[in-house]
Amino acid sequence: MSPISTLNGGDDFGRDVDRGLAEMEGFLTAQTPPTPAQPGPPLGWSRRVGKLAAEVEEAHLLAALQADPVPLAIDTPKVRKRRQRAAEAARLHTLGQDPAARAYHAARVLRWLTGAALVALGLALAWSTAGVQTFAADGAPPWSAEWVFAWCVEPFLSLGLLTIVGAKAYLAIRGQPLTHPRLDTIERLFLGLTLGMNAFPHLPFVAEPFRFPILVLHLLGPIIAVAIVTALPILWAAFTALDHGLPQGGGTAGGTGRKYSANGTGPAEVVLAQHRARLARHVARARELIAAGHLPAHPGAKALRRALEVGTDTARQVRDALKDGAR
Repeated sequence: MSPISTLNGGDDFGRDVDRGLAEMEGFLTAQTPPTPAQPGPPLGWSRRVGKLAAEVEEAHLLAALQADPVPLAIDTPKVRKRRQRAAEAARLHTLGQDPAARAYHAARVLRWLTGAALVALGLALAWSTAGVQTFAADGAPPWSAEWVFAWCVEPFLSLGLLTIVGAKAYLAIRGQPLTHPRLDTIERLFLGLTLGMNAFPHLPFVAEPFRFPILVLHLLGPIIAVAIVTALPILWAAFTALDHGLPQGGGTAGGTGRKYSANGTGPAEVVLAQHRARLARHVARARELIAAGHLPAHPGAKALRRALEVGTDTARQVRDALKDGAR
């Protein structure tokens, strides 16, 4: 076979392939359904109409979504913080009604008040030191022995007074107020000496010339000291008499503390029984003195304190018991 005949045969084969592909393409095209014609916009449809239709469709979708209440049940961060604070405030309020918490708060307040009063008392006594030194030095030359030792008069008076007041403060904070007539007398003596030594050099007919503002300035420290020493026992007695609503036996309201029965023998019951026994003895003794004519029919707390040699609080309790017994 010649090369020319081979080339002609290859051309025929290629034409047959092309023809077959063309026929297959025509067949597939005939089987494909025609694409439907896209409907055109209705008559009068414009850009403005299309924009309004889109807004209406969007409004329908938004209305359907907004009708769902689930998103409204989700707390925002601000709402959650507010709820946390409200829950905390409610718990703090509940805790504030707990008897143990109330007793603890009262003890803290008493401690702070006592500390502030003692600081004020110390400052008042320090203020009066200069006046006492002037009285004790009696015109001695500066830096002489008399002049130097005169500065020591007020400090040892103040230390003696602060010793008594400090002991009363500690016992009052521990719930055992100390009231004794002799201690009250010693306090008045120290305060009277401080007041007198501050005021005497500046009194009329003693100071030349007399100046009232100078007298007031020297009386300021002792007067404040007298006021504090007078007020502290009253405050301590009031705090001690507070009823915190503690259950019998000293347990807490939550039931976590120790509980005692009504006829228990816990520490609180022992102390209370001893106090009642002492009070009953004082009441009986007071009635004997009234019957003997040594006390009036309705004695006051001051008369009972002197006759029974007890503290002011005990005398008041005896007075109240006598009044209740007379009804």
